[in-house]
Amino acid sequence: MLVVMSAVAVLLALPVAALGIGARRVATVLVYGFGLAASLASLAAALGQLLSTAGTTPAITLPLGLPWIGAHMRLDALSAFFLTVVDLGGAAACLYGLGYGRHERAPRRVLPFFPLFLAGMQLVVLADDAFTFLFSWEFMSLASWALVVADHHKGDTVRAGYVYLIMASFGTAALLLAFGLLAGPEGGYGFAAIRAAAHSPAEASLVLALLLLGAGSKAGLVPLHVWLPLAHPAAPSHVSALMSGVMTKVAIYAFVRVVFDLLGQPQWWWSMAVLTLGGITAVLGVLYALMQHDLKRLLAYHTVENIGIIYIGLGLALAFRAEGLAPAAALALTAALFHVLNHMTFKSLLFFGAGAVLTATGERDMERLGGLIHRMPVTAFAFLIGCAAISALPPFNGFASEWLTFQAVLQGPKLALWGPKLLVPSVGALLALSAALAAGCFVKAFGVTFLSRPRSRPAATAGEVDRFSLAAMLLFAVLCLLAGILPGLVIDTLGPVVGGLVGQRMPVQSVEPWLTIIPIAASHSSYNGLLVFVFITWAALTAAQVIHRWASHALRRGPAWDCGYPDASPLTQYSASGFAQPIRRVFGTVVFRATEEVRMPPPGDTGPARLEVVVKDLVWAVFYAPVAKAVGILADRLNRMQYLTIRKYLSLVFLALVILLLALELWL
Repeated sequence: MLVVMSAVAVLLALPVAALGIGARRVATVLVYGFGLAASLASLAAALGQLLSTAGTTPAITLPLGLPWIGAHMRLDALSAFFLTVVDLGGAAACLYGLGYGRHERAPRRVLPFFPLFLAGMQLVVLADDAFTFLFSWEFMSLASWALVVADHHKGDTVRAGYVYLIMASFGTAALLLAFGLLAGPEGGYGFAAIRAAAHSPAEASLVLALLLLGAGSKAGLVPLHVWLPLAHPAAPSHVSALMSGVMTKVAIYAFVRVVFDLLGQPQWWWSMAVLTLGGITAVLGVLYALMQHDLKRLLAYHTVENIGIIYIGLGLALAFRAEGLAPAAALALTAALFHVLNHMTFKSLLFFGAGAVLTATGERDMERLGGLIHRMPVTAFAFLIGCAAISALPPFNGFASEWLTFQAVLQGPKLALWGPKLLVPSVGALLALSAALAAGCFVKAFGVTFLSRPRSRPAATAGEVDRFSLAAMLLFAVLCLLAGILPGLVIDTLGPVVGGLVGQRMPVQSVEPWLTIIPIAASHSSYNGLLVFVFITWAALTAAQVIHRWASHALRRGPAWDCGYPDASPLTQYSASGFAQPIRRVFGTVVFRATEEVRMPPPGDTGPARLEVVVKDLVWAVFYAPVAKAVGILADRLNRMQYLTIRKYLSLVFLALVILLLALELWL
């Protein structure tokens, strides 16, 4: 705990040092260098606690916060796991920032708030009382908002910051009400007091609803996801990696901490609400991602999809736990937490890759990219691994966690209640659909961005990025592979976390031959990532050897097949819009309200024909646009109150006082 709190103190002190140093390069090295050291130190302490067999839980109380409470910090198994996620993602972002930060247009708008953002996320997962948790949560939100609006000269950035601030405030208000209900009239704000208190079913259900609003808005659950596709592209790329890969996991931590730890035994119908939201979020997230041309916006929508996958695992764990099926609950919760770690690695890798493309070309629009595999081969290789991992292709880590989630879905027939029993297969079908669409989406993302011919001059003249950025990408590429071929080690590490939340853990996997994963029993199913990796490697090398040894030695050169278009113009290639057109036409009228308009030139006009496609976010149009319009109308009406007389103001104050006294009398 001393090491972790010292790392937090270093991060909190870095903004002062950054503002006091005039040289841009020195300030960049100082902030990201010390941020990297602090994150690594905290990571080592968190891993030590997670792997410890001593059974002790470090805790500390600081003389801060409310006078009669103080600031309680605690590092149990759940906090240690999520602190590992935060520190690993933060360390990689700092390493990436050492190179990427040299290209920042406004470094003094980024450097002071970046370490504050890291410190805020660390404090959230360490907090052991409601006040410290909410203070750290708001601190994290404000620091990330400042990073989103760092490049405030762009109009889209200002709008993204405004929407993010509104959604963050809404989420904090919901969490404030949730913890107020948990604390009760006695004001037991400590997590130990909340854990020991008895909560009525109605009160616990209301807390769950508030958690879905508060933590769900920060995580990106549909329909609370609208800020993600705006804020993530607007922020610097290493900040986007933190927001998408790490901050959304802090929101998952808030949900898990309250629902699985503080609320006690769940009710059976909670799982139905969580499963429904998770399934809808997964499918809508990947469908919206398929429609995007902006590379960072595509990745932001895929965060929505993966948050849905995690909530599917959490919903399954709630269903099994409510009916006393501890082994199945342990499997589902392990799958969800495993995907938390996996999503942090491959999504951070992909945002790093998008940042490298943006640095090299100045473009985020895939329609203006192409051919980068020849000019940025290392970035292309790392990005390809990230694409394979997020598409759940073996032997990478995304497949391991999604495979575990499907194994948990297959335990659905063990449920006794018909509601969850019928819902689980439906959610499993949605999970399978989202996995298939994700693979298609990243074929599009990698193919249009890195393959084919360059579609613009910046893409044709691009070059590889700096070694710090490449090191961060390759580090996470290796982690995607290691977690995929050695998933049993990760599952065993998650054992204490899962056991503390549902009362049972998955069987020890490291004793199985070749580190085979056996979720329930060998007769049901098993998976061995290491053997799959060995077989894929052997098959590829053998095929290459056979082709080179026994194929014709005659060298023949000829033009590549041009599909009947001998013109070498990039206009003859597949575009991002063309790739997504079949999916858009299948789902467009229901999900996107998509419209297509073809404008043909009149006879004799040599101008080009134009196809204009308009895709709408149905959630925004149905939920948020009417609310925004109503708020604008109400604000115009209330604007008249600025011009009242003193007599009318005093009358309003007196009337408000009378109403409040009457409400207090009726309440008591």
